[in-house]
Amino acid sequence: MALTKRELFQRRRQRVRSRLRKYSNGKLRLSVHRSNKNISVQVIDDKQGATLCAASSLESALGVIGKNNKEAAAKIGAAIAERAKAAGIEEVVFDRGGYLFHGKVKALADAAREGGLKF
Repeated sequence: MALTKRELFQRRRQRVRSRLRKYSNGKLRLSVHRSNKNISVQVIDDKQGATLCAASSLESALGVIGKNNKEAAAKIGAAIAERAKAAGIEEVVFDRGGYLFHGKVKALADAAREGGLKF
């Protein structure tokens, strides 16, 4: 029986998360969420179960409200890098979830790297 898109997404997400748990060595996690209208990213400390900093296309300060394109993703990546550096975070592991590392997710990651985050 063929798998649906949702089931394929969930399998990719489980595969990525299991590898992150295995190889992250307690580092902070940069988690990406993408919807049809918005994109958001947050730095999570899994030991404490807390979000340390976040950025989203829903924030009016970034000037990308309601946009879900590569330019918006790049601005969000730069914003999360700036906020993470202000919080004293320099190294994270990139959690793409079940999303392919292409397009908006790649633009966000590249902008975060250019902003000074290491992953």
